[in-house]
Amino acid sequence: MEIIIDASLRVAAPELVIGAARADVENYTHNPDLWAEINQRTAEIASSMSLTGLPEVPQIKALRSSYKALGKDPSRYRGSQEALLRRILQGKPLQPINTVVDINNLLSLECFHSIGSYDTLRISSPVTFRIGREGETYKGIGKDSISLDGLPVFSDNNGPFGSPTSDSERAMIRPDAKQVLMLIIAFSGPAELEKYLSRAACLLEKYAHANRKEMTIHIFN
Repeated sequence: MEIIIDASLRVAAPELVIGAARADVENYTHNPDLWAEINQRTAEIASSMSLTGLPEVPQIKALRSSYKALGKDPSRYRGSQEALLRRILQGKPLQPINTVVDINNLLSLECFHSIGSYDTLRISSPVTFRIGREGETYKGIGKDSISLDGLPVFSDNNGPFGSPTSDSERAMIRPDAKQVLMLIIAFSGPAELEKYLSRAACLLEKYAHANRKEMTIHIFN
């Protein structure tokens, strides 16, 4: 799977890099051991972080800065990692979805980056990370049509399918997913990205029996 970061994002997101993990998996509806890890991590976050401090978390701050440079209000269009953290700090429990999505969320809570996971059988190569164009939309997961104008979006030959804010139904991870692409979207740069790609591989192998794993880091082309 070829990943391209479009040059149009360079001004708004000068430090942006993407870590990509691709693997064959066995997906499940629920894994108690994985949820023990998620519950431990959410308890750590609830006891050590505050809502008012979220905008100063470096990974969130970098994403918010890039959104502002793109003309998008980051308080309206939050990164998925900030939305997860806000949910925890507001005392709202996370809900099991399926093993791969739950791994995605745990990893995001560990690295504080927005992470997107996609069914590779529902997208095509190359995948380009670019700025959404006027009039572009897609149906979000559990949402109505989302306007993508000015947002960073992942797009293939059939159009946009994901963003750091909200992904599409087209490429979402369903329980029957067999091949996944997990993208760590690091607006703050490459620090510790290799560490978290290794962590992604470990979690996918441990809880989703992943094999044929590929890990790569993508910078501006």
